[in-house]
Amino acid sequence: MTETGKKPPHETLDAQLVRYWEREAARFDELSARASFGWIARNYARRAQRAREKAERSRAKEVARGRLPASALAAHGGGDSPS
Repeated sequence: MTETGKKPPHETLDAQLVRYWEREAARFDELSARASFGWIARNYARRAQRAREKAERSRAKEVARGRLPASALAAHGGGDSPS
């Protein structure tokens, strides 16, 4: 319990998914950097981008629920990718 006596809100699946997809994106970025062949590196880079997009969708849901500040969405690109 917190100091005010209220239980903290439970963690949603979307909050868990944000962390998971961010970790996956980082892992794919690392694999892409270590790849021996260009086509493999591009494949990992595409997977990393898809993972970041999935994290953004879950982050947007958390912002809509009011569990994250809107600045969290803007700080991570807000779903608007330059490509």
